Amino acid sequence: MLLLDTGFFAQGSTFFQLCGYVASIGLILGYVPQALLTIRTRNTDGISLPGFICMAIGSFAFILQGLMLGIVDADGNFPGPGFFIFFTNLITATCSVIIFVIKMYNDHFKKE
Repeated sequence: MLLLDTGFFAQGSTFFQLCGYVASIGLILGYVPQALLTIRTRNTDGISLPGFICMAIGSFAFILQGLMLGIVDADGNFPGPGFFIFFTNLITATCSVIIFVIKMYNDHFKKE
C-alpha cells in the first residue's frame, strides 16, 4: 500500500484527477507548439534525433501503460486510472512522429 493511497491523494480523488489534468495540459502545451513550429518552418537543425527517438519510445511505452491501467475503470466509469497517461502520450507521440518524419526528410536531403 502506498503512503499516498488514501484520502486526499487517493486514486480517483479530485486532487488525483486535477494532477492528471495539469500534467496532461503541461505536456501537451510543451509538445504541440514545437510540432506546429516544425511543420510551419520545416527547420529541424536544433533537434537532437537520438533525444527525440528516446522521447518517442517513452511516449509509446506510456501509451501501453495507460491502456494496461485502463482508460475506463473496472466499474465502467470514465476516466479510468490510465486515461491521463494514455491520452497525453497519444498526443505527444503523434507530435514526436511528425517531428521525426520532418527531421528524417530534412537530414536525407541535406546529404544529397
